[in-house]
Amino acid sequence: MKKTVMRDFAKLLTLKGANVQKNQEVVIFAELDQPEFVKILVEECYRAGASKVSVEWSYQPIEKLHVRHQKEKVLSRVEEWEIEKMKRRVETLPAYIYLLSEDPDGLKGVNQKKMAKCSGIRRGAFKPYRDQMDNKHQWCIAAVPSKAWAKKVFPGERASVAEEKLWNAILMTSRAEGDAIKNWEEHNAELRKRYTYLNSLGISELHYKSSNGTDLRVGMLPESRFMGGSDRLITNGVEYNANIPSEECFTSPDRNRADGVVYASMPLSLQGSLVENFWMRLENGKIVEAHAERNEELLNEVLDTDEGARYLGECALVPYDSPIRNSGILFYNTLFDENAACHLAFGEGFSCCFEGFENLSLEEIHARGINDSIVHVDFMIGTEDLSITAKTFDGKEIEIFKNGNWAF
Repeated sequence: MKKTVMRDFAKLLTLKGANVQKNQEVVIFAELDQPEFVKILVEECYRAGASKVSVEWSYQPIEKLHVRHQKEKVLSRVEEWEIEKMKRRVETLPAYIYLLSEDPDGLKGVNQKKMAKCSGIRRGAFKPYRDQMDNKHQWCIAAVPSKAWAKKVFPGERASVAEEKLWNAILMTSRAEGDAIKNWEEHNAELRKRYTYLNSLGISELHYKSSNGTDLRVGMLPESRFMGGSDRLITNGVEYNANIPSEECFTSPDRNRADGVVYASMPLSLQGSLVENFWMRLENGKIVEAHAERNEELLNEVLDTDEGARYLGECALVPYDSPIRNSGILFYNTLFDENAACHLAFGEGFSCCFEGFENLSLEEIHARGINDSIVHVDFMIGTEDLSITAKTFDGKEIEIFKNGNWAF
């Protein structure tokens, strides 16, 4: 990919994604796949006025070696310096930029039970510090291609051709072509209109139905509010886009009100492995059954991470007629595939989706029905014939989705 194109994309992530502020620190999380792009992104962060930019690298082959050779006690241990680093970030509130590029099958063959257990312990140790930063710092998740990921998406192409095609697909679906800043301003305005209407309805319940067998009712809290596109910090009002791309209007439901069966419509990339053709049954909010044709054991291990992992944390509405769906590409990456279809997430809910959250503690928000967990896993349920009917608190029924798309 041309450097000028990569620089334009880096500017989008810096200025419209994380919206790096003058004298703010930045932390970039990246795999080893696109060092040239990471260098350009670091440059753009400094041009935006960042005081310090740090890069934390990861590499799946080494992660596999750690899981294979380290004992559970070592693999799950959180060092004192890691806690001190998180404490400092709570104080400094850096902007986070996550660059996804991992191979969807990059951890195939790893001891999934061991990895899930140890990563759960580590996430639990860091969660109190993450909670303190919640809604107080900007973050942005985006993607750049790796050769392995590109070959998974375009298996019939040479690695170099596949990588270029994936670059183009990422830029197109991220609305990064042409005037990217203007594209996102217009897109955010459109999403704002959608969720403002949804919030005006006073939705008590969403009823999902599709021909693949999905028949699920999910309850909402009186304080549940839909959001979409950009968000603002509660501390200083800085606007940022957490996901590039993003096509969703989303909310967090009542953790104790979900009943029925839901079928996934796409594979789920989970901990470096693909979970395929799976479905779940829910009772009183809890996922009481989960089955898959491939990697069912892994799915249930993640669902057993903690008590909240078997409850829903998000309901996201995405039209079937979306840029990602219309691309005809299955990305094998949740950031993209979740924005091609309506999806749910099990695990942690969003405090910002609770009206008046800024005046409440996290404990109060969780006590009122927003789910709490150390995991948050999106899975896609949207189909071409999905219908969603909203039941309002005053007893009305309003069609929200018809044949996979907005009904309004």
